[in-house]
Amino acid sequence: MKRILVSGGAGFIGSHLCTRLINDGHEVICLDNFFTGSKDNIAHLMNNHHFEVVRHDVTYPYSAEVDEIYNLACPASPIHYQHDPIQTAKTSVMGAINMLGLAMRLNAKILQASTSEVYGDPIVHPQPESYWGNVNPVGYRSCYDEGKRCAETLFMDYHRQNDVRVKIIRIFNTYGPRMLPNDGRVVSNFILQALNDEDITIYGDGKQTRSFQYIDDLIEGMIRMMDTEDDFTGPVNLGNPNEFPVLDLAQRIISMTGSSSKIVFKPLPDDDPKQRQPDITLAKEKLDWEPTIELEDGLKRMIEYFKNV
Repeated sequence: MKRILVSGGAGFIGSHLCTRLINDGHEVICLDNFFTGSKDNIAHLMNNHHFEVVRHDVTYPYSAEVDEIYNLACPASPIHYQHDPIQTAKTSVMGAINMLGLAMRLNAKILQASTSEVYGDPIVHPQPESYWGNVNPVGYRSCYDEGKRCAETLFMDYHRQNDVRVKIIRIFNTYGPRMLPNDGRVVSNFILQALNDEDITIYGDGKQTRSFQYIDDLIEGMIRMMDTEDDFTGPVNLGNPNEFPVLDLAQRIISMTGSSSKIVFKPLPDDDPKQRQPDITLAKEKLDWEPTIELEDGLKRMIEYFKNV
């Protein structure tokens, strides 16, 4: 049994990670300021004596005795991270510094949940970890994109300068139960609009592509990454290499829900990437990992979830 800290543990991804870690027999401290996280996401764990919830903002130092740290704290959808962009950048940067400081004091292993957004609007396709990205440093998305890039820098410098045992993953589009219905992401947006027979909103012409992985696949990759040898830091892409145009996704969801929704097109937001597809060669090689849940199966589960919330 390990004692594990999950910052952002009441969020969409964090709550699934906490559940998996508890089911694997570990003790878990869930750290969250509940800006986008919710107690509803972790309600099923509250009576487990191996699970502890702490309301805390990672921009301030935190101390506990733990063996491993998963650093997930940061709003991840454009609607939420653009609400207070200064706080978003502080969460990525100060949060990383505080969690790395804790890991250094405890000699704990620490994993950074980075993002495919570090690649920006990529001109290399698909994106391997060796690609440095095409990011606008002064745009509306920069608070998140550059905050996450800086966090990766800090992780590697703490590793090189202070021998902290770090792991970095870059998460591509992920969907599943407990996604916030109002976070502006395409899968949840399209399903809710289809279930309500509302117009389905596509920004741009719908030809921009995304790669969608189901939450269970991501959690498996995160666990495997944490369990790698200490001299392997990553970064490692975790995502589904199967690429889908956004328009195709909308049409598929309309068909699966039997919706009467119509598709409407609106202007593309600033700095919205045209393509996003991971090269997962490294994940296959180092983690023996690749997604196993097909989009059709994952969408069925999501549709059932949103029917019942």
